[in-house]
Amino acid sequence: MTTYKAKKAVAALVLAHGAGAGQKSAWMVKAAQALADRGITTATFDFPYITAGRKVPDRAPVLEAHWREVVEDAREKFADLPLFIGGKSMGGRIATHIAAQDEIEGVSGVVLLGYPLHPPGQPEKRRDAHLRDIRIPMLFVQGSNDTFGNEAEMRALEPFLQKAKLHVIKGGDHSFKVKGGAKAVEAAFEDAIETVTGWVKSLVLDR
Repeated sequence: MTTYKAKKAVAALVLAHGAGAGQKSAWMVKAAQALADRGITTATFDFPYITAGRKVPDRAPVLEAHWREVVEDAREKFADLPLFIGGKSMGGRIATHIAAQDEIEGVSGVVLLGYPLHPPGQPEKRRDAHLRDIRIPMLFVQGSNDTFGNEAEMRALEPFLQKAKLHVIKGGDHSFKVKGGAKAVEAAFEDAIETVTGWVKSLVLDR
């Protein structure tokens, strides 16, 4: 587990990577550091297939078991801070699996950055049934043009989910990239990070 410490931390967030790259990918490092700069100590980790040098993700039970181990470690490491879990794409999806299956004691919420509602081009292969079983707050940050789940598809979920908030990055893809050049891309990324920061801090203040 790699930790990006905030100087005056109000919470801790364990952020899991997506299917295609591990915790040291440029996107993950940038996101974790940006959150730490805003007062949220952020920890990242690699799933077993990344550690082993494989490209194909492990099956869900293996990923889930590893996530549970990471949560246990995080509870001890960040015992003095409210704890949140989540991730980019697949990492966030597996976080929702364990949140739906278990009583996640000591976890205050789930942060989902580009939730993979379905594989691109296969909208019939939904990954949402378990979301209704989650009892802790969830934040979905989703690009409106995300091929894994666009704005319309994500908004259709809202009436069925408890304690869930959806923030849409207008024009964003699966990694929140937008048209308009580097400044526009950076603004969209900052929008995502500020949204996560504000949501986490609001829940901490409500405790």
